[in-house]
Amino acid sequence: MAFPLFSKNKKALLDRCRDDYATKMRLKYAPFYHAIEEQKGTSIRLNGRDMVMLSSNDYLGFSFHPKVIEAGRAAMLKWGTSTTGARTSNGSRAYHVELEQKLATFLGREACHVHAAGYLSCLSSVASFAQKGDVILADKNIHSCLWDGIRLSMATVERFSHNNPVDLREVAASVESRAPKMLIIEGVYSMEGHIARLPDMMAVADEYGCFTVLDDAHGFGVLGRQGRGTVDHFGLNDKVDVVCGSLSKSLASTGGFVAASREVIEYLRTNSKQTIFSAALSPGQAACAQTSLELMQTEPEHLDRLWKNTKRYREMLKGLGLDTWGSETPAVPIVLGSKEVVYRFWQALMEKGVFTVMSIAPAVPPGKDLIRTAISAMHTEEQLERIAEAMAYAVKKI
Repeated sequence: MAFPLFSKNKKALLDRCRDDYATKMRLKYAPFYHAIEEQKGTSIRLNGRDMVMLSSNDYLGFSFHPKVIEAGRAAMLKWGTSTTGARTSNGSRAYHVELEQKLATFLGREACHVHAAGYLSCLSSVASFAQKGDVILADKNIHSCLWDGIRLSMATVERFSHNNPVDLREVAASVESRAPKMLIIEGVYSMEGHIARLPDMMAVADEYGCFTVLDDAHGFGVLGRQGRGTVDHFGLNDKVDVVCGSLSKSLASTGGFVAASREVIEYLRTNSKQTIFSAALSPGQAACAQTSLELMQTEPEHLDRLWKNTKRYREMLKGLGLDTWGSETPAVPIVLGSKEVVYRFWQALMEKGVFTVMSIAPAVPPGKDLIRTAISAMHTEEQLERIAEAMAYAVKKI
């Protein structure tokens, strides 16, 4: 038997894992993978310290709403913990169909399909429809899940400048006119907090015959009537072909959705490997999402409080002279320009009991290294005051 020490066939992939610089730096400075020990709303406990959560996507605060918690509990008692199968085989349930119908109606669409992860929904919204020979026009700042969908589609991709309809038009004019085209944008760009310039984008899409996919993970629940999202915010529901998003943000669950015309959704169910071969959404998570959807329509005070908190928070950061990259939404970046400064700022906030997340190049463009923050309807006056004190402290530290 050959001893590994003397083997001639070294495993290059193990060396790659062992020598990876990014992993070594992550383990050294430990900015990620912090395991929170307790949580109640926007109050958390980390390493034995009470802190304020300032980077959650729980925009409307439904993750601790009593009705949502009870709905999840009741669903598990009725259906068990999991379907243990894919929708195509043994995993489809009546509660999936009910949630899909309610989401479709809310969004003004004919049909909807839900997945066990938002990443799957958004990836499949691209990979299911685009194919080799097609041309995809993609905002250069779209989410990783959409880029993965592009890669799987094998279509040709042309990037255009972030949220820039003028550049989109120039790029669209430069590609093969007869090729089928797809436009991929986000409704709200989570890293920047920008709202898509949708009317201008749709004018270009119409002119060049683009099938449009809009990822509204961070617009759903935040913009539009009762939180119907970016498309509703602009009144352009008849212009966007596919709206995809997540159940893990405003809907306080996990999973994702794809909403479109019935023929588009049925095509996805036939051709999407992510849909065909993935286990179905669990009973508890479907129930939590559906109950949150109902609360969006019956308890408008949560959305009102979200925007009240967002306004106060943005004014706070402006008063401190911090760069928020022109954010227009509750997703508010603090752009500091270098990873060294970002790390010091993040550490200072942690010292003062405010939990945030670092985002550095290549996750953001060079020179845009930032602290990623997000406001929730659950943030209290006392917590916002504590955040203000921590921000002032962090500014002095840099």
